[in-house]
Amino acid sequence: MGYEEWKAYILCVFSNICFAGFNIVSMVSLNKGMSRYVLVVYGHAFGTLATAILVLLFERNHKGKMSKAVLRDIFFLGLLGAVFGRTLSYAGMEYTSAAFASAMGNLIPSFTFVLALLFRMEKLEIGKVSSQAKIWGTVGALGGAMLMTIYKGVVVISPYTHTHTHTSYHQPSKAFLDWEWIKGSICLLISMLSLSAFYLLQTATLKKYPAPLTITGYMCFSGTLLAAIMTLILDHNLSSWRLSWDISLIAPIYSVS
Repeated sequence: MGYEEWKAYILCVFSNICFAGFNIVSMVSLNKGMSRYVLVVYGHAFGTLATAILVLLFERNHKGKMSKAVLRDIFFLGLLGAVFGRTLSYAGMEYTSAAFASAMGNLIPSFTFVLALLFRMEKLEIGKVSSQAKIWGTVGALGGAMLMTIYKGVVVISPYTHTHTHTSYHQPSKAFLDWEWIKGSICLLISMLSLSAFYLLQTATLKKYPAPLTITGYMCFSGTLLAAIMTLILDHNLSSWRLSWDISLIAPIYSVS
């Protein structure tokens, strides 16, 4: 296997490492009071600026034709990635936790596989080991997501002393049916489904216009505009747009990765 073939796997591993840190940084920023809508806008705005520099450096001489079909795809990429994918992901984290959101991210390959089958972008050959592995991986990921959604878990280490254990049997258990947790899980499920559709559409768009940095730049710009419109509708607090020299600035910059 040559370098070009290894490069795709290396970049995937690197992006997942960045994704794990991104959830933690975003969660801290949201806990500090930053609006989830504004965080989406600033993240995509910084992404647009960073990608524009890379386009000037590496794809300045690309002469592909920007058709109406490509522009339509860019609009839907911004809608799926920013409005549905990122915003609902932040909402889900606020209702659950950064660790739970990272774990639910494992659903993206499963959803992508199912959608690829539905849109005939992937062939399923039951006799092949690779197809069987995809099927069982999808079933396992969906089953794990359902378990994590319904069963939040119990306290492993309690701050109370053992002298009060006789009263614990009379306290209602919160292991099941934590509605905030379920609401957050639903937000995350829709977010992961949107991101899966985003990846498939991105693949199809790159076949029409094979300039990944340029497509990423336009996609971030589309996401910025759509997220800004969404923020103006849903968040009327002007102070939400204020950035400080703290985590509220680091979070959108980090999201560029």
